[in-house]
Amino acid sequence: MPYFGDGELQADFSKYDKVDAARAKVASAEAAKGEHSSTSTGVEPRPPPEYTKTETPMSIVFVSSEVAPWSKTGGLADVCGSLPRELVKRGHRVMVVSPKYITGKAEDRLFEASFDTNSNTKVGCFGDSHEVGFYHQVKEGVDFVFVSHECFKRQGGLYGDSYGVYGDNQFRYTLLSHAACEAPLLINFGENLGTYGDEVVFVANDWHAGLVPLLVASKYRPWGTYKNARTVTTIHNILHQGAEPATTFGNLGVPDDWYSCLEYQYPEHMRAHELDLGLVVNILKGAIATSDRVLTVSQGYAKEICTPTGGCGLETMLEERRHRLDGVVNGIDMQEWNPTSDQHCAAGFDVSDLSGKLECKRALQKEMGLEVRDDVPLMGFIGRLDWQKGPDLIQAAISEMMNEDVQLIMLGSGLEELESFMQWAEGTYTDKFRGWVGFNVAMSHRITAGCDILLMPSRFEPCGLNQLYAMRYGTLPIAHATGGLKDTITRHNPYAQDDPAVAVAAAIASDREDGNREAADMGPGTGWLFNDMDKYSFMSCVSNACKLYHENPKMWRAMQIQAMSQDLSWYNAALKWEKVFEWAKIDPPHCSPKEHCHNNEWQ
Repeated sequence: MPYFGDGELQADFSKYDKVDAARAKVASAEAAKGEHSSTSTGVEPRPPPEYTKTETPMSIVFVSSEVAPWSKTGGLADVCGSLPRELVKRGHRVMVVSPKYITGKAEDRLFEASFDTNSNTKVGCFGDSHEVGFYHQVKEGVDFVFVSHECFKRQGGLYGDSYGVYGDNQFRYTLLSHAACEAPLLINFGENLGTYGDEVVFVANDWHAGLVPLLVASKYRPWGTYKNARTVTTIHNILHQGAEPATTFGNLGVPDDWYSCLEYQYPEHMRAHELDLGLVVNILKGAIATSDRVLTVSQGYAKEICTPTGGCGLETMLEERRHRLDGVVNGIDMQEWNPTSDQHCAAGFDVSDLSGKLECKRALQKEMGLEVRDDVPLMGFIGRLDWQKGPDLIQAAISEMMNEDVQLIMLGSGLEELESFMQWAEGTYTDKFRGWVGFNVAMSHRITAGCDILLMPSRFEPCGLNQLYAMRYGTLPIAHATGGLKDTITRHNPYAQDDPAVAVAAAIASDREDGNREAADMGPGTGWLFNDMDKYSFMSCVSNACKLYHENPKMWRAMQIQAMSQDLSWYNAALKWEKVFEWAKIDPPHCSPKEHCHNNEWQ
């Protein structure tokens, strides 16, 4: 049958186009009504988005400490590797500036395709003039520019090694910010293209690029450069602020009279001793103070960081700037995470026929040494074993969980006590629990595809990607109602119709630009959310999910349809990012050359 189109949504969905045809096709496809082995849905996959060119192309410069696939520790790299490609398809000119890391790992070879631009320059910071080089590689229309300097060449991780974070990270990312400000002016990309010039939109990601807005405001605009440029600071995790002793301010290459933008004083309970005044320079604070707009990776997180519990000391400042604070949920790479062609999985499938998902489940159960059963809900957890991701909540509730008719697979590494818990649980619940200490990309795909439920008990989650991957694969998430999880998961509605047409209509409503949440909430939902971070609230969702799985397979299938029918693409997200950039250009600069952006109440 054709895909349910973009017809006018009705409050009760009774007039939604193709509803009767959908019901008829689903009914005829069900060989065994009400059984999980009935996998044909009668719903066609949503077509890929139609790319249209913008009428107002912009020159956009992303600055990031990491970018996939060249350097990656988390979701920041995915954003800066994927989002620029979608913006190019819209007709924008996009550059990504990131360090050229040489760490002695296999990923170093990825830089071999880049070439020296011969645009070396010297930047002044840390009491000296430091020469940096720029290497260039074009990929899918995006100009990836890699900053070369000796400080980015060392064995270990991007930000630290087994002994901890690198002591010179402030220097390394100060250098990156200065170099990024020079790149659009210096690098000539060819006769027909030339330089980017100074009418650009800078996107500074996290504290590592946080000096870019401050440098544009303090060092360039006063001299007539970048006077028409705009800066957008993107906060992926406000916990990391780039705070260093106040005495290091002179190293940053920022004019002295802009010190107040960076000055921050820790509250008394966070100071080391009675004589400690708690004064630091906080690079993220400086970025927020001087950016034309501030962006986070979900609307929920944008609200949370304006509160004392979520703002990590910057909530007052963010509340002051709330009129220029936005939240846009990340997208996912629809090719890498594609259930129809995922090479890591036992079988392919899509929303029209979920038989391949059942094969993936059986293969995963067999691979992990669990009893192969179609009639048991298989749950998964993928993530770091640390305080933020909340695996200790699973630990607290493990006995109650194992009393349910479930199977559970956990994949992750981190705190030693949580790794030990996984080993203990596997030995104690040998027929129901499996733990994999470490991380494996192929296994993460197989868990995402083969499980029925994904557990995400994160204490906070700015955006979250695993729940998006899970819903793409018809795996329903159980998550803490926080940040991006709350924004992207629609709570199960037990009063909804178990109708494929209703599910698809709800999915369409959820990702429309007008955010028709009322219509979206009338669908069956895409998962379960618990409000309180305790095992009782968590177990309530687990029990409800298990009950639905065992007793109402048709409703379960409708939830899968709604989850898989959402537009989770980066293109959908790119349209919203584009609007933020347009708003930034419409407004006058937040910091003019004659006005410093400081407020004593923020300190």
